Amino acid sequence: MSLEHTVLIVDDEKHTREGLRLSLEDEFDIYIASNIEEAEEVLNNESVDVMLTDLRLGGESGMDLIAKALNRSLPPVCILMTAYGSVDAAVEAMKKGAYDYVSKPLNIDELEIVIKRALRSRKVEAENQALKVQVNSRYGLENIIGRSGAMQPIFDTIQQVAPTRATIMIEGESGTGKELVGRAIHHLSGRPKSKLVTVHCAALNEQLLESELFGHERGAFTGAVERRIGRFEEANGGTLFLDEIGEIDLNTQVKLLRAIGERTIERLGSNKPIPVEVRVVAATNKDLAAMVEAGTFRDDLFFRLSVVSLHMPPLRERKEDIVLLVDAFLKEFADENKKPAMELSAEALQLLLAYDWPGNVRELRTAIEHGVVMCNGTKIGVRHLPPFLHDESRRGFRNSEMARESGGKSAGALAAPVDPADLNLARMEGKLIHLALAQTRENRTEAAQLLGISRRTMQRKLKEMGLIDE
Repeated sequence: MSLEHTVLIVDDEKHTREGLRLSLEDEFDIYIASNIEEAEEVLNNESVDVMLTDLRLGGESGMDLIAKALNRSLPPVCILMTAYGSVDAAVEAMKKGAYDYVSKPLNIDELEIVIKRALRSRKVEAENQALKVQVNSRYGLENIIGRSGAMQPIFDTIQQVAPTRATIMIEGESGTGKELVGRAIHHLSGRPKSKLVTVHCAALNEQLLESELFGHERGAFTGAVERRIGRFEEANGGTLFLDEIGEIDLNTQVKLLRAIGERTIERLGSNKPIPVEVRVVAATNKDLAAMVEAGTFRDDLFFRLSVVSLHMPPLRERKEDIVLLVDAFLKEFADENKKPAMELSAEALQLLLAYDWPGNVRELRTAIEHGVVMCNGTKIGVRHLPPFLHDESRRGFRNSEMARESGGKSAGALAAPVDPADLNLARMEGKLIHLALAQTRENRTEAAQLLGISRRTMQRKLKEMGLIDE
């Protein structure tokens, strides 16, 4: 019968190995090894929870084995055995990552206690790691998709500023993912139990926005029938995300400046200051610097909010991320609609790459959801994509194959004016090959099929591009 946990015993003395096996095999699945080579063979082929190793392994050192074991992707908990009573050796083992040490001659009862304590520690660590992965996957950088050069500075800055208390200004067009960045900053801040509170400033008039931010006392205005806690108080100890900050009126800007600078607020209808400890992250699709020049946004508030500024690039400036985004959205909407795994036809992909995406990632997400819903098979073609993608006035490029699939019109009849630099065929061909390889995870055969060419043609073009030597 297989037991729940496995223990690897490494000792060059046979009677010690066998004695420990007999003593522990009722509680654990036991593996044995007499040297580092045998121990590594077990670690390569079996799942080991705890490794119990002697300090001296003939002419080898248990310290070296511990270092090798801990360098594995799924390391065991390591416990050092020593007959020499060397405190220095024990301390060195702990520095190298060993969980604990035991002295020979061994007390089996005490050893079992140490092993079980090590297993509990391993379980807690595994649970914490799983939680960290789950949180990062849902709220962290993994949820902000992109590997283009335009996105790398965004990722670097998020990692740098998230643990700080600095106010952050996120600028960019609508649909570029500013709120996702705000969530990532909060959830990577190292305060997992703190609260993230979001206020959409454009959705409220002056009085309602002020009440929303700072709260109000009963009778503060008509309709204020009871006290209300504002979003600053609600976010105390956490993060307040102010979306569309450029829509705040000048009067509310003054109060917001005070709240951020003095870390106190006053509810409407009260003059009693309330201390708050809130990290503010703001977002806007407007040019706040121009608004400062025009006198519609306070310069002192602008500087207070812009301790660190992030600019989210529009999708048209990072089209190499489209394939990654499409993959993610295809999976999301296929799962949501209980459909099989889906993919885009080469013509549909080219249509997406040719479009400028004024609505950015949000617009692309909508287009993919439409395609998933409208497609009854597993391959989404041009005809399954939403009508706005077929409007030649909103598109800069289209090839003849796409024209045939969508109704037989020629490419020339559908093409809109474009930048002459974008009409370089070799450059566009190179981009499509890179994108096809990215979508197929560098599988040349699948990439060739996606592009509608033979594998031999793909090999030739890759060689011409200098990407392969063969």
